[in-house]
Amino acid sequence: MLKKVMEGVHTVAVSGHLRPDGDCVGSTTAMYLYLKKCYKNVQVDLYLDEVPDVFREIKGVGDILHKKKDVAYDLFIALDCGDKERLGFAEEIFDRARKTFSIDHHVSNRNYGDENYVLPDASSTCELCYNLFDKEEIDRDIARSIYLGLVHDTGVFQYSNVSRSTFEAAAFLITKDIDAPALIDETYYKKTYSQNQIMARTLLESFLLLDGKVIVGSVSKEVLKFYNVTTKDLDGIVNQLRNTKGVEVALFMYELEDGIYKASLRSNKEVDVNAIAGLYGGGGHIRAAGFSMPGTAHDIANNVAREVEMQLNRIR
Repeated sequence: MLKKVMEGVHTVAVSGHLRPDGDCVGSTTAMYLYLKKCYKNVQVDLYLDEVPDVFREIKGVGDILHKKKDVAYDLFIALDCGDKERLGFAEEIFDRARKTFSIDHHVSNRNYGDENYVLPDASSTCELCYNLFDKEEIDRDIARSIYLGLVHDTGVFQYSNVSRSTFEAAAFLITKDIDAPALIDETYYKKTYSQNQIMARTLLESFLLLDGKVIVGSVSKEVLKFYNVTTKDLDGIVNQLRNTKGVEVALFMYELEDGIYKASLRSNKEVDVNAIAGLYGGGGHIRAAGFSMPGTAHDIANNVAREVEMQLNRIR
């Protein structure tokens, strides 16, 4: 499919969603490196938001452009992005491109590209990149990028989105001489002292709703400032909340600006959090989703808890 999309193309822009995570960084850099290698006469530019420091050693991150060029690209490839509005400043580049291609695994994706490769059951967008690439052209750097996304969007291969094809992809990638344990440790597990502090405070101040079925944690702008951290330092908190015994849904919120919160939802087995996020203009996956909305943290928590309760009541 990628070969067909690339026919007659001389300029390509590659981008992903705002506040890029491991799968976004992995899939965009993998695509960037692959196109640079396989289509040497094609101009390829990578646009992305600021990436977390833990991803700085991934090849291609140093080439990221944060300001748009005055170019109408032949092709825009959007990766790991459920809708074009989440492209941020790159949305304008998307709109000007002569052809667009969306590669994604979010169930909320509405096939907004001219061409679309959207498989909600896939573990990650990186797994979809692996499917599209000629395996003989996947070198060590491309393999590291793809493996990064597999690791981060599966919680190190523990989430329900993992399938046989995910493990087959991982098995192939480690044959490319990547140091898989180091990549996992450095980008997924290791935290700075400040990151551990903010996580500890969030866990300490978290509270339970619905007889322990929902756990809620939040971070205000004042707390972020107190610990001298940014929103990029909050990765992993919602998953740690989800690990609480007896919890079905974890809700983690942080204040983007005065009275506006970014909320992340995770569920274990029963609740479709994508459906809940969709009520507030967000989306994602059945077991992992997010949204942004104005209000207090407690108001948002109560709204989410009400929707969780309705779903649980229907199941029972």
